[in-house]
Amino acid sequence: MALLTPVTDEDGAPFWEYTARGELRIQACAAPDCGELRFPPRPCCPHCQSFDSEWRLMSGRGRIWSYVLPHPPLLPDYAELAPYNAVLVELADAPRIRLAGNVVAAPDAPLNSVDPARLRIGAAVKVAFTEIDGVAVPRWLLERG
Repeated sequence: MALLTPVTDEDGAPFWEYTARGELRIQACAAPDCGELRFPPRPCCPHCQSFDSEWRLMSGRGRIWSYVLPHPPLLPDYAELAPYNAVLVELADAPRIRLAGNVVAAPDAPLNSVDPARLRIGAAVKVAFTEIDGVAVPRWLLERG
C-alpha cells in the first residue's frame, strides 16, 4: 500500500525538518513590527511583505475545525482503509492556522483506527508524528479517550 507523502519545496523544507525532530513549528514573519504566523510556508509575509522569517515552536494542541469521511475513496490504496477521516485542525497557539491530517488512535495506527462516531467539531486534539516513506508526518490524537 502506498499512502500519499508530502512534496517538499524550498519554503516548506524547514517544516519537515522540524517534524523529523518531533516538533511542530510554524513559519512566522521576523519583521519587528509584524510577527504574523503563516501556513503554508512562503517566502514573503502576506501582511507586511517582509522576506524575514523564523520558525516558532507550537504546543501541538488544537481543535478539530472540520472533518470529512471520504466516501467513496478515490485512491485505490485508501479504499481498504475506509472509513477513515480527514481533518482540519485549528492550532491552539495560532487560531488562524489550520493543518490537514488524520485523527488516529496512536501515532503509527492505521487511518481507520478511530471510530468516526467519536469525531466532533471542536474536539481537543494533540499532535503525534509517524514516519511514512522517510517523512515524519503530523497526525492527531483525541485528547480525551
